[in-house]
Amino acid sequence: MTQPADRQRWVGHADLDAFYASVEARDHLEYRDRPLVVGALPGHRGVVAAANYAARKFGIHSAMPIAEAYRRCPNAIYLRPDMARYSRVSREIFQILETITPIVEPVSVDEAYLDLTGLEKLIGPPEIIGREIKRRILESTRLTVSVGIGPNRLISKLGSEYRKPDGLTVVHPDQVLKFLAPMPVSALRGLGRQTQKIFSRLGIETVAQLRSVPLSYLEEQLGKRAAANFHAQALGIASTEVVPGRGRKSISKETTFEEDVQDQETLHAVLHGLAAEVAATARREQLSGSVVTLKIRFAGFETHTRQHKLAVPTHDERVILREAWTLFQHGKLPRKPVRLIGVGISDWQQPDSEPAQADLFERPQKREKDDRLLETLDRVADRFGKGKLQLGCATKTDKHKPK
Repeated sequence: MTQPADRQRWVGHADLDAFYASVEARDHLEYRDRPLVVGALPGHRGVVAAANYAARKFGIHSAMPIAEAYRRCPNAIYLRPDMARYSRVSREIFQILETITPIVEPVSVDEAYLDLTGLEKLIGPPEIIGREIKRRILESTRLTVSVGIGPNRLISKLGSEYRKPDGLTVVHPDQVLKFLAPMPVSALRGLGRQTQKIFSRLGIETVAQLRSVPLSYLEEQLGKRAAANFHAQALGIASTEVVPGRGRKSISKETTFEEDVQDQETLHAVLHGLAAEVAATARREQLSGSVVTLKIRFAGFETHTRQHKLAVPTHDERVILREAWTLFQHGKLPRKPVRLIGVGISDWQQPDSEPAQADLFERPQKREKDDRLLETLDRVADRFGKGKLQLGCATKTDKHKPK
């Protein structure tokens, strides 16, 4: 249904605070108020998946090598990720968000955009809607969420980041320019290292400074497409569209390393975690993808993507990881340190369509067994939240438990 032209658009962005670490602290009282890091264990290769705010005071952040995190805070609690439990909690949170509005667009397991247009008569003004979102999630899950609400996606996203953790920021249309003005240009979407260098060379540090630069001059420095993008953002102009999960074209997850990584075991471990998140999101949204995409970025913003078409659509992290790692090893990529690694799936099998033709070498019994395993995994996670069932290949490092 088309919205009336004079109706004010409101987009919300809900972002759980330090999601993995917060779930662990909620379920283990002894972890509260202590620095907590979820990811690889000290003494093993790997990176930080999440860190609570007590750990962040030591400069620990996601994608940091675990050895560096341990050097900064050896007394923190270090835990392996429990993806099954996080997925269960994520599904519960998205169900809560759907009690606010039926138009919810998942971005990852712990954040989503919401179309809040027209809810003023049902719930109240945006400030009341934001408090209601926070209240329902806190009462049902005992987790805090930061919420941003504004006239478009850009402003709502920046709003949710503005007062983290446990924040609420509402930006009305007449407040947009003032809200953006003091922000660093690095807060804008899609700004990479090369563009940041150009802005630094030009003396552009804040959005207000960027806004004062003529578009024609930006085009000379950045090219027409990039210049138009950042010029529009500086003016607070962005998309208002919120697309529910089934409307999305792909599900992807990526990590940027603090320092470039060449170690194969570390890259495989990070890719494994990303594949698990992508698969968990796909299962929650009842989607199966036929195309696996690997994204790799090197120094100098040199970016490569590789894709593989599957014979049978999947939402199994083992399949996604296997195909992505094969693309990494045999995709004729440069053999140099990696700045960013990501994985995604796309090309959905429609729920009412016939299944894609199966691989001739894959036994039907095995496929049925795998489907039952995935269903069991999600059921156990829903009921117990203990993450007793994990998918993927066990390694020696998996056997080491934190003290």
